[in-house]
Amino acid sequence: MLLSPAGVDALRTALTGAGFTSNGIANRLGSQATGGVARNDYRAALRATEDRDPLGTLIRVFICDQTESEATVAAALAPLGVAEALAGGLVERHGDGLRAGVDLEPYGDDWWVLADVPASARPGRPLHSEHVLGIGGATQTLIGAAVRRPVDTALDLGTGSGIQALHLATHANRVTATDLSERALRFAATTAALNGQDWELLRGDMVAPVAGRRFDLVVSNPPFVVGPGTTTHVYRDSGRVGDAIGAELAAAAPGLLTEGGTMQYLANWVHVAGEEWDERVAGWFAGTGLDAWVIQREVADPMAYVNLWLTDVGESADPQRMAAWLDWFDAHKVEAIGFGIVSLRRGGHTDPVVRVEDLRQRVQPPLGDQVAAWFDRQDFLRVRDTEALLAERYRAADGLQLRQEATMGEEGWAVDRQVLAMPRGLRWTEEVDPLVLALVGGADGRLPLRDQLALLAAAHDVEPAELAEAAGPIVAHLVERGIIEPVTG
Repeated sequence: MLLSPAGVDALRTALTGAGFTSNGIANRLGSQATGGVARNDYRAALRATEDRDPLGTLIRVFICDQTESEATVAAALAPLGVAEALAGGLVERHGDGLRAGVDLEPYGDDWWVLADVPASARPGRPLHSEHVLGIGGATQTLIGAAVRRPVDTALDLGTGSGIQALHLATHANRVTATDLSERALRFAATTAALNGQDWELLRGDMVAPVAGRRFDLVVSNPPFVVGPGTTTHVYRDSGRVGDAIGAELAAAAPGLLTEGGTMQYLANWVHVAGEEWDERVAGWFAGTGLDAWVIQREVADPMAYVNLWLTDVGESADPQRMAAWLDWFDAHKVEAIGFGIVSLRRGGHTDPVVRVEDLRQRVQPPLGDQVAAWFDRQDFLRVRDTEALLAERYRAADGLQLRQEATMGEEGWAVDRQVLAMPRGLRWTEEVDPLVLALVGGADGRLPLRDQLALLAAAHDVEPAELAEAAGPIVAHLVERGIIEPVTG
């Protein structure tokens, strides 16, 4: 840990006593100053903390990145001594005072997460090669996407500051976390202890420390950055060439998961000229026997991608580094880089379902609930052939909307396009023809689908058997999307 066990207890006492929590800070600063802090505008927050009481001082040091006198900081951290805070890197000397040595971030209702100070807060100072990330956008994406059903065992691969493990401990009986970086494990151990949690922490490269073990839930925010395999910062660079880390995790998943277990991880993948990106990524799961749902949330062109990651570590002024990275993309015909979430499940089936698709629209949070429901729908569909599907009763998703496009002609409006739109959940939109629209519109949960189709066949002068045969895959797709839902009971 960064501090001794007694030091962690003393720090928790100081933070709790001062009210240095998310709610405590918001109440102290008010909405205007809190909003300013979110935009890195600290003016109102500094005015609200001029009295430098313990909470005010902690806000100034760890939220507003100010330098304060040693006596003031000592009073705010008491009973933790300044000597131990300095030795553990919690604070550092700067000018004639002390400033934050780590990113100590209040999180949730009563948690704290320790990480390294971001590059933006220390311009001109190179990041440590084992820099430990705080709570960034990718971190939040995985937090929101993880399935939060109760499990016995959970694993966080590449734990960093420990934020994913912190969440896993709320619904797992036992949590194991790994990292290649000994430095990151010290941060994670401190985060765990500060929040009163106990995790098994193991050092090693990705799955190596847990070889031969299985878990009910595995999550990972790995070093997924795509490039020539150069390693300068372990949180970002895996040492694998291209997007191989994503394929490697997919290959390891069958050996990591218990029966019914789930693995979720963030990944980047390349879009190669002349190849379909989704077919390429789907190839990662061939032969694994796992159900897989991969959703692409963002796509970046190579220049924007390189700029992003060089800026992230303060290397944006290095033209040679940028040129080498872009040359690698050119040599491998990389047109774009996708970012998304991989969700895998060991269902024990001989015919696993693999879906790789774009999902760029804003979805109803938490995404993890939507992922769990998607797998539930696969279970429903897997055990039903067309006859069984048609025997079920269905209802349209709550709030389902119909959007139409029409053109004015000599005989009035002519409908060109009809789209069903889900205002909640995954917010899918689906273009449909009049017959499918009638099927969905009649899905009120009262009639088995076969009876509903018989009525539609009579109304459209179609043979019922032909309509039923054609309806099978359409109904399966509508159920998978959540546009219609089976009525139970």
